[in-house]
Amino acid sequence: MKVYKFGGASVKDAKGIQNLTHILKSASVEDALIVVSAMGKMTNAMEGVLESYLRKEVELTYKVNQVKWFHFEIITELFPEGHEIFMDFELVMGQLAGFFATNKSRKYDFVYDQVVGFGELLSTKIIAAYLNLVGIDCTWLDVRDYVKTNSHYREASVDWHKTNQRISRINTKGIFVTQGFLGCDAKGKTTTLGREGSDFSAAIFAYCMGTSELTIWKDVEGVLNADPRYFDDAVLLNRISYNESLEMAFYGASVIHPKTIKPLENKGINLRVRSFLNLENSGTLISKGQALEPEVPCFILKKEQIFLSISAKDFSFMVEHNLSDIFKTFHQYKMKVNLIQNSALSFSVCIEDKYGNFDRFLDAISRDFKVSFDKYVKLYTIRHATNEAVKFIEAKNQVLLKQMTGEVVQIVSN
Repeated sequence: MKVYKFGGASVKDAKGIQNLTHILKSASVEDALIVVSAMGKMTNAMEGVLESYLRKEVELTYKVNQVKWFHFEIITELFPEGHEIFMDFELVMGQLAGFFATNKSRKYDFVYDQVVGFGELLSTKIIAAYLNLVGIDCTWLDVRDYVKTNSHYREASVDWHKTNQRISRINTKGIFVTQGFLGCDAKGKTTTLGREGSDFSAAIFAYCMGTSELTIWKDVEGVLNADPRYFDDAVLLNRISYNESLEMAFYGASVIHPKTIKPLENKGINLRVRSFLNLENSGTLISKGQALEPEVPCFILKKEQIFLSISAKDFSFMVEHNLSDIFKTFHQYKMKVNLIQNSALSFSVCIEDKYGNFDRFLDAISRDFKVSFDKYVKLYTIRHATNEAVKFIEAKNQVLLKQMTGEVVQIVSN
């Protein structure tokens, strides 16, 4: 059985859904599990609904109607009047309204998971119905019946034993459509696997079903050696190893979710990243073996970083107990550390403020240490760096810090 994953960009409108159908027909797919994200930017829209609900804003009805009409327009373009999808669509929207009417919790993370996942439920209902309409027999699955997790809402951990038990019962004959990103805890409540977790969902199914290859369909040709939004002449990587892809994800490459690779590596399942816009290109194969093909420098850019220089107020040396205190404070305020450089008198670090806690972090760390910082800096990481690649980055930027470790060079710049 094949496992395919389609992201939101691939099914952002009626044409995207028709293209998904074309991909399945072109490949003569008979047995496949298809994992689908919410359509387009619908996760962002559902987050807007969530915010209005929690703040008790009058705009809640308007924002819910925006979600409703976005999907309704796609349905009316794809289906004849009176098709059963219209009733299924209203039932799902009714479930959302029912949650708002009965929910007593105001805990953000819990409510987030109960609300935002409706984007995936709607997209998969529509896609499964359309596949059946055009003659591709398929079955819609509720992923929450299969992916079991703990109750760490918004970043749930998978219970692999329970999940494997349930997924292994799925018939491997036929076509099935299910949701990415979502799971279910022991209380029967919806959980999510973290933002961009749909790739991970597909890897979970591939692992538990023992498939030989997982294909992720994206709006790029495959895995590139640089983000084409920021680098001209980005090169397609025809093949990369599991380890290389994990390293790239660790440093911030956004094509593959960091949690996706490990379960695939554990069972030797190949991961292919392909473009849903260009079926002639076979994309990138991620598997065991050669690190890169072709062997070229890989550039990873992380923007909106904060560069800190921390030193003791009494000008003493920065030793183990100082560093221990600093890292405890990083952890307390959820600062993501992306680069470290230590000297006798100062500690330099590049961090990412993912949760908007920097001001509180700064107040806390400044009680014991002298701190200077630059906001909105860029962090470049060059893997398999060459002199030419390093000079290319340095020529375009004012370098605040450069660190070299083997074939990896990291540069912090304004």
